[in-house]
Amino acid sequence: MSAARPGLRRLRSAAGSGGSPTQGRPGVPRRSRRRKSPAIAYEAGQGEGAEPRRARWEPPHWREQLQRIRDMRSSRDAPVDEMGVQTCYDSSAPPEDSKESIQPGGMQRNVGSTQGQAWRSSGSHWSGNVMRYQVLLALMLSSQTKDQVTSAAMLRLRRRGLSVDSVLQMDDETLGQIIYPVGFWRNKVKYIKQTTAILKQKYGGDIPSTVEELVQLPGVGPKMAHLAMHIAWDSVAGIAVDTHVHRISNRLKWVKKETKSPEETRVALEEWLPRELWKEINWLLVGFGQQTCLPVKPRCSQCLNQDICPAAKRL
Repeated sequence: MSAARPGLRRLRSAAGSGGSPTQGRPGVPRRSRRRKSPAIAYEAGQGEGAEPRRARWEPPHWREQLQRIRDMRSSRDAPVDEMGVQTCYDSSAPPEDSKESIQPGGMQRNVGSTQGQAWRSSGSHWSGNVMRYQVLLALMLSSQTKDQVTSAAMLRLRRRGLSVDSVLQMDDETLGQIIYPVGFWRNKVKYIKQTTAILKQKYGGDIPSTVEELVQLPGVGPKMAHLAMHIAWDSVAGIAVDTHVHRISNRLKWVKKETKSPEETRVALEEWLPRELWKEINWLLVGFGQQTCLPVKPRCSQCLNQDICPAAKRL
């Protein structure tokens, strides 16, 4: 029997070893099953192994829209400017008497709970406990209530010496008479009493300094918590979104897709809006919503954004 030809021998060898017949053929390129990896962009000066830079979504014209809203709000004459929560507390209120004392170096002692002990380290913070409590109370009253009504209710409370102890000593009927006619005043009487008792027991008469703790208080939602951080603690932990901010953000298409609640809007805005604008945006849009971008029959003809507002032609 004649010997196998060299080419046939190579073919049989490849087949016997599990390889493809094309592997032994000259001129036939070998196919790779490995997928090509997409190119990844890195921040300038960074190389392989660095975190990839993701393109951040931004709504079109938002910077121009924002500046025009600033221009429309420059007079600062909306209800939120004259009677908003930031105007409702007594900045000269003395700190409330308490069993707590300040250790050398600023640490507190004898606070009623472990959370309270580890919670604050500055004696200067302690001196503003009444002011911060009044800010929180004004925020609780402001829910579903016009600024004018909230301001009047806070003024009546302050005339009686508004503090944690004075509220705890007040009966429910008296408290209800003072805060009426704020929206849902009966529920707010209950929430105010419950929250005030918790502040006395767990925080030594002050308010929590984190959003996570604030929203655990009865009657305190995310918007109130973020505004409390802004006003009472001068800290920005997130965007405070109320009905005005929620409505206007959707009208301007400042969210990728329509949001159904203020909390959804907050999350959507924080994904792209620069952090240095988080504190300003609530004040700007609330006043803008009170004066121009109204819930019903918005005054588009008076709005500087009418030519670049996605909703202007529909409203």
